Amino acid sequence: MAIIRRLNCFDYPKLKKMISYLCTDDNDKLAKNLTQDSISFINAMMPLKLKFKSESFILVEGKEILGLITVVCTPGNPYKINITRLIFKENYYDAGKTLVNFIIQKLGAKGAVTFSVVIDECHNELFDLFVNGCGFRQCSSETLWKIEHPTPYQNKLKWRYAQNSDAKAISELYNDELINIYKPSLIRYPNEFKPPFFQGFTNYYKTRYVIEESNKLLGYFSITTADNLNYILDTTLNNGYELSYDDVINAMLCEIAKKKRAFYPLVKQKNYIKNSQNFGDFLNSKGCIPVQTQYILVKDFYRPAMAESKDWKVFILGESQISG
Repeated sequence: MAIIRRLNCFDYPKLKKMISYLCTDDNDKLAKNLTQDSISFINAMMPLKLKFKSESFILVEGKEILGLITVVCTPGNPYKINITRLIFKENYYDAGKTLVNFIIQKLGAKGAVTFSVVIDECHNELFDLFVNGCGFRQCSSETLWKIEHPTPYQNKLKWRYAQNSDAKAISELYNDELINIYKPSLIRYPNEFKPPFFQGFTNYYKTRYVIEESNKLLGYFSITTADNLNYILDTTLNNGYELSYDDVINAMLCEIAKKKRAFYPLVKQKNYIKNSQNFGDFLNSKGCIPVQTQYILVKDFYRPAMAESKDWKVFILGESQISG
């Protein structure tokens, strides 16, 4: 009989065997990273609001691992769960579906209200699994553009490190720039723009900055890296002001160049932001190359409201239906 349990260090040989088809030496590195974590048991005992690391669960039948899923709470919003990894053997579609539904039920019971996953546009089987198999809906997408020859230069744009006191203003800016139909799913709260309390335990490094003039917030950008080589540049600009995309991107390149001589910058185009089309046209005109497009899939966990009668329950649906 198949069971689902937490991944532990003793699963390394079986996990390595299961993911051997991923090719190259990365499968061995992945297996070690997933199983050799000395503080994972502490994180496992924490309630959602105190979790500080990702968690992995496996579907096991006998001595064989059929699938694995990894989830992590959104920094600043522990009730929004991100599925960051799903691995299952070829033709084991039901194993993947079982793991996803297990996570929704387990963490939903602990208070999680939203589950999201980002998948490459070419992964049709995963798209089908989440949308048709597990009830997720396609929300929007993000595209990464590669800057071929980054050349930082000095400009007059004024920016500084973001402080925790800026979080509310950044949140308002970001939410104002969201296209209305995406707000129910993608709205973000101030705490999501603050560094996580256990930042040292995350598997990436992220710095945040604000662009301001006369105490007015004109823009926000962040720089994220997991390997100190590839850097993701993400920006949100106030639509009411004419800021040069060139200057903003250059500001991010300057910040990276302070620490690294050789790096590969990837600019994120958020297709759910008001200026997304203009930003994409700009990147294309500058010779940037779109290297990856990912779909954002979302599922809300519906919980019963307080019953007004012992004979029936009222359910609150967390998504809006749009017709026409």
